[in-house]
Amino acid sequence: MPSTAASGKAEAAAALGAALGTTAELSDRALAVAKAELREDRSTREQALQQFRDWIAKNQDLQNCRTDASFLLRFLRVKKFSLPMAQQTLLKYLNMRQTFEHLIFDLDPSIPSVDALITSGYLFASPIRDAKGRRVIIALGGKMDPSRFTNVDMAKVHCITYETLMDDEENQVMGFTHFADLEGLSPSCVTMWSPTEFAHCLRWGEVAAPGRPRPHALTGDVALQQSLPMRHKEVHFLNLPTPLKYVYDFARNRFSQKIRSRFLIHSTRDALHKHLDKKCLPREYGGDMPMAQMIDLWKEEIASKQKRIMSLDDMKLLSDQGIVTRKTTNPAGSTCTGVSTITGSFRRLEVD
Repeated sequence: MPSTAASGKAEAAAALGAALGTTAELSDRALAVAKAELREDRSTREQALQQFRDWIAKNQDLQNCRTDASFLLRFLRVKKFSLPMAQQTLLKYLNMRQTFEHLIFDLDPSIPSVDALITSGYLFASPIRDAKGRRVIIALGGKMDPSRFTNVDMAKVHCITYETLMDDEENQVMGFTHFADLEGLSPSCVTMWSPTEFAHCLRWGEVAAPGRPRPHALTGDVALQQSLPMRHKEVHFLNLPTPLKYVYDFARNRFSQKIRSRFLIHSTRDALHKHLDKKCLPREYGGDMPMAQMIDLWKEEIASKQKRIMSLDDMKLLSDQGIVTRKTTNPAGSTCTGVSTITGSFRRLEVD
């Protein structure tokens, strides 16, 4: 066993690393991925964090914005340390939260209906990473009972799941694998959302959800996927009901080509296991750990992050004027992509 002195030294080093915004807690595998895919190293990370914090401190449109390394790194990593793009993603993220405040604020897992939906197994993360080191987000469509739960319950469970996972730096680097078994999914789950709500939750722009205030709605077409700093690497579907194929096509076509290429539909579990390591799945899907145990562990993980997730409501975007839309008009009246109006230098992005 390590000596007390050695243990104390390790704790001091970890504390120093946290203060410097370093990622000492990352596994060797994640460090290698960060370097190869995100072009992240100590120097790049610390310089980007300092510049990001300076920008937030000077930005009068931001109020109570978190500046801890873990929070800011989720935006830097998803944009491969392009500071201007990370800044834009932060603004869009805050704008999304306020536009859909009724769905995204008050992410309290102890709300009875939300707790019941999580306990049912509708959406949870496997405690076992897949063969590529990613957390696997598991969705069981048949567990969503429209007679018991509302679209607000559904949205809160999704947001609690994503915020909990994004708060882990290993996940920020490695990305996520999604698995959804749609057997038993009721078409009523689709009609819980108006077509306008459904479309704008995927790719939202000039209007907020019907009947809701829109203090910071964007003027332009901004994808939800560009507002949530997550690296979606694989999306697997099992038992897609034929009547819901049109919903799948509708949703899929509103994602970027890069994300669409990562969607896979499987007709059998054997076909699924050829692409997704079954050991990260519940025993009911060929893995080793019972689903009930996975859900219990997931609820413990959520509870450990609850305070940080609830504190997200303190952040405010006072104006959306700094958000660059697809076409931004400059003072001379001409249009441009808007990227030149942001301070900082771009690093060329490749598809990861």
